[in-house]
Amino acid sequence: MRAPAHPEIRESVRALCAKYPGEYWRKLDRDRAYPKEFVDELTSAGMLAVLIPEEYGGSGLGLSAAAAILEEIHASGANGGACHAQMYTMGTILRHGSAEQKQRFLPGIASGELRLQAFGVTEPSAGTDTTAIRTTAERRGDRYVVNGQKVWTSRAEHSDLMLLLARTTPKDKVAKKTEGLSVFVVDMRKAKGLTIKPLRAMMNHATTEVFFDDLEVPAENRIGEEGRGFRYILDGMNAERILISAECIGDMRWFVEKASAYARTRVVFGRPIGQNQGIQFPIARAYADGQAAALMVREALDLYEAGEPCGPQANMAKMLAADASWKAAEACLQTHGGFGFAEEYDVERKFREARLYQVAPISTNLILAYLAEHVLDLPRSY
Repeated sequence: MRAPAHPEIRESVRALCAKYPGEYWRKLDRDRAYPKEFVDELTSAGMLAVLIPEEYGGSGLGLSAAAAILEEIHASGANGGACHAQMYTMGTILRHGSAEQKQRFLPGIASGELRLQAFGVTEPSAGTDTTAIRTTAERRGDRYVVNGQKVWTSRAEHSDLMLLLARTTPKDKVAKKTEGLSVFVVDMRKAKGLTIKPLRAMMNHATTEVFFDDLEVPAENRIGEEGRGFRYILDGMNAERILISAECIGDMRWFVEKASAYARTRVVFGRPIGQNQGIQFPIARAYADGQAAALMVREALDLYEAGEPCGPQANMAKMLAADASWKAAEACLQTHGGFGFAEEYDVERKFREARLYQVAPISTNLILAYLAEHVLDLPRSY
């Protein structure tokens, strides 16, 4: 059974995004500012709470609804990076939190009273080797004391809560390196011993480094069992990859439509440049690749919403959609020629944003290694 396309939701998202045209995003990009008005309106419209059950103030819809929202945001020329984490980080509390934790956090997240945008996992010395993280959380009575550092923790300056992964048992004292890691909800509004340092990056993602110096976190803020946090984090990664895939499909649509419109009207040597196969073919190829990737995204959504295993499909969807969006970005920039580098066309901004997904939230090489080992039964490479 196919996941629903959610045409009504898509129409609502397009109407909302129409209020935030290219000029809005260009100014934010220039100033490296956070799209507060845009995120606030998405929140008020209930779009960031679609996955939260109705009993906690959300819509209780499936992942396909969230994917439809993010795809349309990107297809409009906007960027969901300012808010998409709230959709999938919340899932850790929903799936593994206690009844008390759900009641304490989810209604506020659904209403917008609380922002859960920050996800503290990556560290400078660990990268994608999550089990090598060095940030520690030591139990002292009714609280944990956290010390360490995270990097690429986007939106930390614009969040009330952070989902944090830290080591509660030293790596040399566990049977498996994936053990001894725990997940916490950090209330950054009350935090002492927390320092946030902005990181200026190629795209405007409000990303930061975060330093913990004897930060105290109440034990009641630990999600699930101590030492099982790696499994809890992994549990949400399929949803994250599928949602990012949907964003990439939206980007592909924006680039293809932008390139096609320009190619129809731009006249050089007395004819529209879109009449030339050298212009037509890269755009058409990007469109075909994007449509094929969209089918894999739909398959991953179908499996996820049916409660079936979907690791290979989620990973392939992310890789194929990211590749399709990047090919479309290349075709769009090349079609625009020199004007593609001009800020006012929005192409160069979207071009920079699309490049991220070749690397994050998981690199293409790690996806290929996963498929080789877990699907093709080849020897583990790392």
